[in-house]
Amino acid sequence: MRRNLKKTGLYLMITITAVVVGYPLLWLFFAAFKENAEIFTSVGLLPKHFTLDGFVNGWKSTAAVPFSVFLGNSCKMVAPTVLLTAASSCLVAYGFSRFEFRGRKILMTLMLSTMMLPNTVIMIPRYILFNKFHWLNSYIPFYAMAALAVNPFFAYLLIQFFRGIPRDLDEAAYIDGAGKWQILARVILPLAKAPIVSVILFQAVWTWNDFFNPLLYIDRVKQYPVSLGLRLAIDADSVVNWNSIIAMSCVSLVPVVVLFLSLQKYFVQGIATTGIKS
Repeated sequence: MRRNLKKTGLYLMITITAVVVGYPLLWLFFAAFKENAEIFTSVGLLPKHFTLDGFVNGWKSTAAVPFSVFLGNSCKMVAPTVLLTAASSCLVAYGFSRFEFRGRKILMTLMLSTMMLPNTVIMIPRYILFNKFHWLNSYIPFYAMAALAVNPFFAYLLIQFFRGIPRDLDEAAYIDGAGKWQILARVILPLAKAPIVSVILFQAVWTWNDFFNPLLYIDRVKQYPVSLGLRLAIDADSVVNWNSIIAMSCVSLVPVVVLFLSLQKYFVQGIATTGIKS
């Protein structure tokens, strides 16, 4: 009886928490179907009159650029960045976790120390560097930083998992004639599927929602990602069509939500196992 009461209380608490956390998303979804005047004049969750004008007008967007262009730009920016981040982080983690070389501890310390640098410190040097390379108004800065594993968080995440993989597997593969690259591709990476998916999800969400860096490196409207495209709708008109902005916000959430739901199994496994050490 006590166990049932505890379970009931626990489920009730989780349900209340889920409602409190999820209510803003529910309000955002239903507000997309409201008229612009009703959004801030009614406290009800459901709209009095369902309308699709927010989606229709929002998809047309502003500055003669349809919202589909912003979605395409976000995909062009996010997909290569995520793939390059996963590849470079795996290589860095493999090197630090599996090889002994001179200066390894110093390099590891330097890599982790970059996590303590605030973005405001490296923002101006990066901009000057990319400007001299003539990489502004393109997505090359995002690709270059991803390819060079600039974010040490992902490399450290994988290092912690790679250290938990027994070295006996490497030795067995080496005896069978496998080289260093074959050990990485056929032994390490298949076992590290969960943390790699975690890296992909983190980077995908962060890059998709990134507002400041695209604003810093891109000043052409036709190359704006979703985050800047939504902000442009606020600046373009004297009267803000909030139902259009909210509707396009819901549309922009769909790719990230679908990606998370399809990979959540591996994401949970990755978070649960990346702290294991040998």
